Amino acid sequence: MLLHLSTWSEIEQYLQRSRSIVVPIGSNEQHGPTGLLGTDWLCPEIIAHEAHKRADILIAPTFNIGMAQHHLGFAGTISLRPSTFIAAIGDWVRSLAVHGFEKILFLNGHGGNVASIEAAFSEIYAEASFAKRRLGFAMTLCNWWDLEGVGELARAQFPEGHGAHATPSEIAITQWALPETIKTAHYTPQIAPSGPIREALDFRARFADGRMGSDPAQASRERGGALVTLAADSLVREMDRFSRETVPA
Repeated sequence: MLLHLSTWSEIEQYLQRSRSIVVPIGSNEQHGPTGLLGTDWLCPEIIAHEAHKRADILIAPTFNIGMAQHHLGFAGTISLRPSTFIAAIGDWVRSLAVHGFEKILFLNGHGGNVASIEAAFSEIYAEASFAKRRLGFAMTLCNWWDLEGVGELARAQFPEGHGAHATPSEIAITQWALPETIKTAHYTPQIAPSGPIREALDFRARFADGRMGSDPAQASRERGGALVTLAADSLVREMDRFSRETVPA
């Protein structure tokens, strides 16, 4: 079930049978010469939308702008400051909690978001802790590549040149879902260099074409489809476990 394609009364009915929701979250940033700018929000959205076809899961609209300041040296990247990102997550969560959602799972597609998402969770939990009250809802963060079995499959598909950014696994997922957007390029070197992540100009100087340790030429629709199928099934199981988590008295 997709929240943005539902009416308010349908969401009220859903809340009578479930208090859980998945929020796909990512970033709009460069992904090398062939990767789509939306890769990091498209991947969790694609996986979440496949999962909702398999089970009675509610999917929120995708939070598609993240913390990507280090990619601002490349045209098309849009970034929030960490403080803005944290505040926005807080408002999303509080909006959902007002309606009675008790288990909110963020399915993340951008490693640069992790620290800020966890900080946002800590801010929300701290509100209840300092007030000496129960919060009444719980949040959890799951990166799509950490879903059960997904990392192992990606390593088997791409034993060399997977890298850390503009990876063949994430680009394969977008190729599977959006074949009309597939692009090719000649990579030099074939496997990109690796290194630290700092500010935008430093990143651009270290990683001239935007890749980090990756060879996206290995991506294929077939490999992307296998990743999506496994990830969607794993998300259904993860959401079921989270939804069944009990609150101590």
